[in-house]
Amino acid sequence: MAALRQGDAPAAIHAAREAAEADPAALSLWINLALACRMGGDAPGERAALERALDLDRLDFTAQLRMAQWLQREGEETKALLAWDGVHQLAQHFPGLPEPVRAELAAGEAYCAALRARIIQATEAAIAADADARDETERRRIGAFTGAALGQRRIYANECAGLHYPFLPADEFFDSRHFPWFAALEAEAGAIRAELKALLAQPGEAIRPYVKMEPGSPENKWTALDGSLDWSACFLWEYGVPHAAVIERCPHTARVLESLPLARIPGRAPNAFFSMLRPRSRIPAHTGVTNTRAIVHLALDVPPGCGFRVGGETREWVEGKAFAFDDTIEHEAWNNSDARRAVLIIDAWNPHLSPRECAAISAYFAASDTALG
Repeated sequence: MAALRQGDAPAAIHAAREAAEADPAALSLWINLALACRMGGDAPGERAALERALDLDRLDFTAQLRMAQWLQREGEETKALLAWDGVHQLAQHFPGLPEPVRAELAAGEAYCAALRARIIQATEAAIAADADARDETERRRIGAFTGAALGQRRIYANECAGLHYPFLPADEFFDSRHFPWFAALEAEAGAIRAELKALLAQPGEAIRPYVKMEPGSPENKWTALDGSLDWSACFLWEYGVPHAAVIERCPHTARVLESLPLARIPGRAPNAFFSMLRPRSRIPAHTGVTNTRAIVHLALDVPPGCGFRVGGETREWVEGKAFAFDDTIEHEAWNNSDARRAVLIIDAWNPHLSPRECAAISAYFAASDTALG
């Protein structure tokens, strides 16, 4: 250590090697030897010492940090990127690192960011060759694949609070080709919007808070919306039961919905309702009940500043247009504008289910309800 402080690299290397060989199970001695080799410009000796340290403890932070720096200096970029990723993960467990070490971590982050920028540029060029020929499914899946591979996004899994149907793809947004009836629904958007506006002009008891927690519920992410009209709803069908008072005031919308191939399970589906989000309001990230359904949004009144995220993809509603998503994948919505946002929300079957599977799901619920009286 005295030789290191004096800058005498040869003496430091000799002494550190003697100490490490005398007590080979002492990890800190191998790290000292690596430091001495680094001072003396002995790159092979430094790496060998660091490898001995990591053989003793693969998760030692200092050894991992020094190895990442060694790989970076020696130009082994692929290995350096992986090593730095491991260092940054380890650093999360040590919040009180001293400022010089934090500076080293920041330098490593900058180095990795530059490497990733090169990878992004190269991969974007490589996969762009046939981009125009890709269909909607291919564009979404290739985009998610490259985004995840480059560390730009997560891949989200289904989280079902109720019924989980196995082996279905965990699609965030379903491709529109699965819903050939969207064109017919979108063609009626103007008439549906007109009925909604007439309803909102004199809502009576039709509009209610979407979130209504049970008394005594502990405080959670829904507390701010509990009993609030910041997020409100007006149901035409709720758990498969029609709301006659609303249907009488929105007969055209009701006829349109009756004509669509929605999920129909007595006592459970469909749900069909107008969803309103007040200005400067937000629906927190959450997941739904079952992946057997697709949730369809038809945008009616959407001011600028509104957005919707499902998993790793964010979209803006486009008035008069519909999209479908899997609500068992984490999703959230916001209205950052000064005007109300309104969409029509309806249940449809998950398009990856066959007609026989849909029938089996309906039969399961019917049998379960009968068995329990």
